[in-house]
Order: sequence, then structure tokens, then C-alpha cells
Amino acid sequence: MIEYHKYPYTEKEILQRIEQYKTSDLQTMTEQEAYRFILSVIDLTTLEGSDNAKKIEDLCSTAIHFKDKDKNIPNTAAVCVYPPFVKQAKTLLKNTGISVASVAGGFPAGQTPIEIKLAEVKFAVEAGADEIDMVISRGKFLEGNYQEVFDEIAAIKKICGTARLKVILETGELQTADNIYAASWIAMTAGADFIKTSTGKIPVNATPESFIVMLDAIKNYHRETGKMVGMKPAGGISDPDTALLYVKILENVLGINWMNNQYFRIGASRLAKKIAEKIK
Repeated sequence: MIEYHKYPYTEKEILQRIEQYKTSDLQTMTEQEAYRFILSVIDLTTLEGSDNAKKIEDLCSTAIHFKDKDKNIPNTAAVCVYPPFVKQAKTLLKNTGISVASVAGGFPAGQTPIEIKLAEVKFAVEAGADEIDMVISRGKFLEGNYQEVFDEIAAIKKICGTARLKVILETGELQTADNIYAASWIAMTAGADFIKTSTGKIPVNATPESFIVMLDAIKNYHRETGKMVGMKPAGGISDPDTALLYVKILENVLGINWMNNQYFRIGASRLAKKIAEKIK
């Protein structure tokens, strides 16, 4: 029987906390340091039906050319692509320190038999993916079939081998804070290395509200188990001010131990260039 916790905050309390964090100053870094940090945690992403070899080549070239030692500008953390492009991205990014992430396991709907999900993840891992971004079966979760959701995540985690697993909840479809909190707990218990808000493929993606609920889950899970789980908001974070708000919330809820690209990522396709332009 899967056990999960009821979320301890009301919607009003969530909004009050966000307003408080929004008006606070960062305590652990200056604004310029924050921009460098944001660039260093971005998963530069292309997940379109029109993706092709040239587009992946351009994406990897963009990721590589952010780095400037003289200006202390870092690389992005990773590029994120569909499984057929993992091998190409891995070759292009060799010796750069930039990881290759791949969505797999029935992305973005999750409406795929588990055997197919596992085969797709296996394909991506064997092609060289350092990280796998999977989606939970939201339909199964919403009908209360938590055990099957857990079992699918655990099976995918096992087949990942040494690749890190990011579990996408698709918070815009889960809708309530209690659902988001419960799904976070199930994913972490099943072995997620990261939990992630969204696919970027539905109208409601990452929001400060869903982000804070997931951070609270990570904090409480760490308190109970001692295990640190990473966090990745994705979808709709396309400007520096929004990204800074997410960093402020992260700092206030989880603190300095999570403020690195081993435990925090931002999934974005448009944000990196805007952030780089802010770095002086």
C-alpha cells in the first residue's frame, strides 16, 4: 500500500509565502551571481515534431558557446532531446561537461504500455543519455491507482542504470496541491532523482504555486529519509525575472544545499540567451 502525506498548507498560505519570497532579497548570491547560477542549471531543450539533425546540431552549438572563461559565464547543465537524437547530441557534447537528457517513457502523455515505456528508456540509455525525463501516468494517478504509478516509476528507475531519473508530474493536470504533493511523494519513494513540474506541452506548466508544493515535498522527504531529491521546474519560464523568482523560492524553502545543478534544473528553450545577455 502506497502511503502519502496530506499537504499541510492552504492555497491562501501558499500565495502569501510566494509574495513574501518575491519581495525578499537573495541571501546567498548577488543578482549577477544569480544569473550565472540560472544559466548553469538550464536544460536547454528542443522537443518538437520538427526536430531533426540540423536542429540538434544548432542546439548543441548554442549550449557550448555560452561558456566564456574571461567573463565567468558557465555552460548550461544539459541539453534535452528526444531519444533518436541522443547519440548525436552525446557526440557533439563530448568533453564539454554538458549532460545529455532525453525524454522517454511515453512523453508527453504517458498513455503508453509499460513494456513500450521501458523499451524507449532502454533505447535512450543505450544511446548514451545521462539523464531520463519520464512522465507519470496521470490518468492512473487521478483514478487513485497509486501503486501502479509507483511500480512504473520504479521499473523505469531500474532500467535507467546509472542515468539519473527525472519524474515529470504534469502538475497542470493534477490541479490540486494535495495531488501534486502526493504525486511528488510517490515519485520520490519510487526512486526519482529529480521531480519535475511539467512537459511544456499543455496550457498550464510550471507555476510558483506548484513549484513551492513540490519543494515542500522534497524538504519533508529529506527530513524523513535523509535523501536529497532534485527539482526541475519546466515550461513557461522564459524571462529572467521569472527565473529569479524561482531561485528566491528555492533559496527560502530548501536553501544552499540545493542551489547547484546536481539538485536544481530549469527546463527552457528561450531562457538561456536572455540570461546570458544579463551577465556583465
